[in-house]
Order: sequence, then structure tokens, then C-alpha cells
Amino acid sequence: MSLQPFISLYRYAVEPIAPFTWFGTKVCSLDLVAVFRLCIALRQMRENLYARHCQRLGTTEENKLALTEERSFVRDACAMLTIVFGGEAIIGPLLGILPSFMFSGVSPGLYIAAQAIVEYIPVLPSMSLSTELPLSIVDGFTRAMLLCSLIPPPVITHTSPVIASSPWALLLSSLVIANGGFFITNMFSLMEPTPLTLTTPEELKPYGWTATDIWSAPLITGLYALLTHAQPFWAELHSAISTALGGGKVGPMDSESARALCALILVVLFSTRTTRNFGPIWKKSVAEKIKIQ
Repeated sequence: MSLQPFISLYRYAVEPIAPFTWFGTKVCSLDLVAVFRLCIALRQMRENLYARHCQRLGTTEENKLALTEERSFVRDACAMLTIVFGGEAIIGPLLGILPSFMFSGVSPGLYIAAQAIVEYIPVLPSMSLSTELPLSIVDGFTRAMLLCSLIPPPVITHTSPVIASSPWALLLSSLVIANGGFFITNMFSLMEPTPLTLTTPEELKPYGWTATDIWSAPLITGLYALLTHAQPFWAELHSAISTALGGGKVGPMDSESARALCALILVVLFSTRTTRNFGPIWKKSVAEKIKIQ
């Protein structure tokens, strides 16, 4: 299968667009799609958490309001910014790299503005298979941009040769940057309708590590590094795999093709997750198994 259509799509999506170019800021179409996708998803998650909270407390209005805290735009904005930049804030000091939000306010400002726009939308559809399955394609392409184009460069171009050549530093950076924000948000219950409470994050609960977002981050970054020979370790591993499979010496794949391939893999992973979470066939089979047991 030719990757050229996906490469061309990426090239178009990462071109800076107006009116942001008028002010000298490089914001592209893919950035806007990713920002609004996250803001809408977070609002849907908050509404789902509120509905579940009300079901647990009962039907009376007094019970619903007893342990519920009035939502504020500032709290929701802080939760969103924590999700976006929390992992970067953790790994940045460890690598000796200044987080992006410290030297430019464009990205945080864009997320806050999008949050304000989404909050004024009267009604959003609830998450379902029909809405989330098409968006899995969007999630795959935006996630690939993060895991392949944004996370690896600061590591592989690091001033320290030890860090720049360390595959562990690369994979750990991918894991933390992609998931650290959600870890902090879940730990402090920022998305819950209740006051802030220190609790066990979903990632630390039984089988929490099986969440697609967690293991796919280092997997995709590692695959991208393997294909592009981002570090000496990956070049040697690629050659070893090729030799074991009966092939000869293999060269690196260009970064755009590798990113497009990783995006397609992520689309498949996220589509599978969506089908598992919202698909009626999957839910029916699970319900039958529970009934039998």
C-alpha cells in the first residue's frame, strides 16, 4: 500500500494557516483539529462523570447536590492544560529542557480559547460508536504527530551524548509526555464533579496499564525510531531483525513515510478500542459471559 496520499495529507495539515500567520505564529490545521477534539472530548467526559455521580447518589435533588461542586471555567481550563502539558512539565526538568509553554503562550492560549468556545455550545452528542469511530482516524493522525514529530527531536538532538543516544530516555519521554497529564488529572480528581480529592489514578488500578493510550505511546515512538534509525541502537536493532528474517542490510525510512505508517497503525488501534468500548456486539458478548458465569 502506498503511503503517498497520507504523506501529502500530513504536509497539507501541518502548513501554517491564516489568521495566525498574520501575527507570526505557526498554527496549522492539524493543531486546531487536535485542540477542539480534546476540548470536546473532555466536556463529554465531564458530563458522563456527572451523570454517573448522580446515579450513585440517588434520584433526589438534595443528594445530587450534596457532594457536587459547582463547575468553574478556571478549574476546567486547568484540568485541560494539565492534561496537555503535565507530562512535558515532568520530563522537561529531568532532561534539562525548558517546557514549550514556558517560552511561548500561543499553545496554552489556543487551548483556553477553544475551551471557551466549546463551553458555549448548548448541547454535545454523547460518546457513541457512530461518533467516536470516525474520530479514531483523527486521533490516530494527531497522536502520531505527537509521538513521531514532537517528542523524539528534543531527545535525539540533546546536548548530552548519553541522553541523545539512549533508547530508554526516548521511550520514557514518550510514555510520560503522552500520559503524565492524565495521570495527574486523575490523581487529583480534576475531572470529577466533586471537590478535589487525592485518589488512585486509573493507570494504577488493576489492569490500568492495558489502556491503549499508555502502551501505544512508547510502542509507536519506538517503531518510528526503528524505521528512521533515530539512534544507533535502533539502527542496529533494525539490521539485526532484517538479518534474522533473511534479509540484507536495511536503510532508514524517511521520516514522513514512517510517521504516516505509524498514524495508520494508531488509527487501527484506536478504532479497535472504540469498537470495544461502544460496539453493541462486544457489549452483548460480554453481558452473555457475565450472565453465564
